[in-house]
Amino acid sequence: MATYKDIVGTAIRNNAGNIPTAETGQVFFDSTNVDFKYQFPNTVTSWRTGNALNSARGYLMGSGTQTAGLAFGGFLSTNADTGATESYNGTNWTELNDMNTTRRDGAGNGTQTSSLVYGGAPKGYDTTKVKTESWNGSSWTEVANLNTGRRALGGAGADNTSALAFGGDPSTAITESWGGSSWTEVNDMNTARERVSGFGTQTSALVFGDNVPPGNAARTESWNGSSWTEVNDLNTARGYSGEAGTNNTSGLAIGGETSPGTSVGNTESWNGTSWTEIVDLSQARLSLAGSGTSTSALAFGGTNPPSAEIGNVEEFTANGPVGAWATVNAMNTARIRAGGAGTKENALAFGGGPGAKNETEVWDGSSWTEVANLNTARSNLTGSGTYTSALAYGGSPGSKNETETWDGSSWTEVANLNTARHYLAGIGSTNTNALAVTGNTPGGATAVVESWNGSSWTEVGDVNTARLLPGAAGLNNTTGLIAGGVNGGIQDTTELWNGSSWTEVNDLNTARQGPGSGGVQTSAIIFGGNDPGTPGVFANTELWNGVSWVESTDLNQVRGQGSSGGSESSNASAISFGGDIPPETGATEEWSGSSNTIKVLTD
Repeated sequence: MATYKDIVGTAIRNNAGNIPTAETGQVFFDSTNVDFKYQFPNTVTSWRTGNALNSARGYLMGSGTQTAGLAFGGFLSTNADTGATESYNGTNWTELNDMNTTRRDGAGNGTQTSSLVYGGAPKGYDTTKVKTESWNGSSWTEVANLNTGRRALGGAGADNTSALAFGGDPSTAITESWGGSSWTEVNDMNTARERVSGFGTQTSALVFGDNVPPGNAARTESWNGSSWTEVNDLNTARGYSGEAGTNNTSGLAIGGETSPGTSVGNTESWNGTSWTEIVDLSQARLSLAGSGTSTSALAFGGTNPPSAEIGNVEEFTANGPVGAWATVNAMNTARIRAGGAGTKENALAFGGGPGAKNETEVWDGSSWTEVANLNTARSNLTGSGTYTSALAYGGSPGSKNETETWDGSSWTEVANLNTARHYLAGIGSTNTNALAVTGNTPGGATAVVESWNGSSWTEVGDVNTARLLPGAAGLNNTTGLIAGGVNGGIQDTTELWNGSSWTEVNDLNTARQGPGSGGVQTSAIIFGGNDPGTPGVFANTELWNGVSWVESTDLNQVRGQGSSGGSESSNASAISFGGDIPPETGATEEWSGSSNTIKVLTD
């Protein structure tokens, strides 16, 4: 009889317990628990916010991929059509040469360096466009016209030499094929319709949606290169959707309009047979553009009635790896608003409340040990550095300016902050290089930032938004990040530091004060926190990729006013300790940026 090795090509490994390094799907025998097991990575499908278009617009056209997209034409918030073209490099949008004919509500296809735009209409929709333009990566050139002028049509195609135009307003089933120099009419769709969307190529395409209920709005048809065939309908009937996909067996329907003036964020995935509802856009919209594939896509621009046209951009990733929090041994002294330093493997906790504490504890990766106390007992302070080279500064009661350095065994008082404060944030990976950011003074929230050089504090550039209790990330006084906080109202604002000034970038998804944090300017993590106006305490975790925040796995225990290590070099590793549930807690959790699920094989 054939053995497992004969069938699979490898033997089953015998191990006392789980095998953390097991390959995805590898079967092994756990001799301790007497079980056959396998493991697979935890994943999440999500949209995350990217940097906005330079020109907010709806009814625009698009092409390309998630990291190399092209946006062109559309209708501006100034109530005018545009021919503006922008390219996306995965981070930022760059303005390029305009189209020759301004238009909105046309169709486009191709890549960032080889695209086609056709059809559309000017403001007022009194005429429709027949003009076609070809993009070579730097400029647009007018080429042969469509045979039938129309707007609100669908399009598909791999580049500027092959395309398919279908449907449109006035409501039509006409389909035309582009061979690189001219359009040729081919077989019509089964159902005439307008405000359609589509993806694919000249020989393998899909059309879906409409804005004329009841039936056409969900209807889907598949193109095999010669004719259209009706296939399964969308789950959510709609028109003016965005789209992403490379053929008629795989793609996305993104957002759209379900009834006049009603936009949605629904996303559906097509597998060649049927549509499946997946994660929604963060911002509902219609008349948006999309690009990419069913697993890696970009959605940009659009309109969200009754507001004006938007420049909002979102990136889609299917089945991306997701991290996990693991609960470990708690601190000896439960506390809130303590100072923290170090990493997941070696951390330091000092001070905190309620009241004003001076206890210090060191984490060795498995347990907390009490060590020498702070010289000045305090709460609402901050810290930076490592478990052997840390800095403690600010705090309360009152607003303190005391600074102390930790050498691995004791605290020493050094030069004071210039601005006494509490509820501040700290950045830095040693006790000789740090930033003290914002906080609360007797006069209220401050924007003041001070830089530490190992012997004294110097005031540097203020943040743009004064606040207290933000999260922070960064390893030195020349690069850093702050996010969240409070000043009158709860904050979601994020700012980056380049050594001389702060720049506002994309906001947190969940506004909050007093979160834990870690990482660096290009790879940060925010977790927990609270909103005193709700009131509410959060477990939410968000990861920063240098451009935007994306929600990830929650803490096991909701908490605000907690502490964290800040010396991690990325968001793949972090530690959270203490905080307010309420009441105060000593709970500790470790974050790993990717995680696996172990499954037991059962009869």
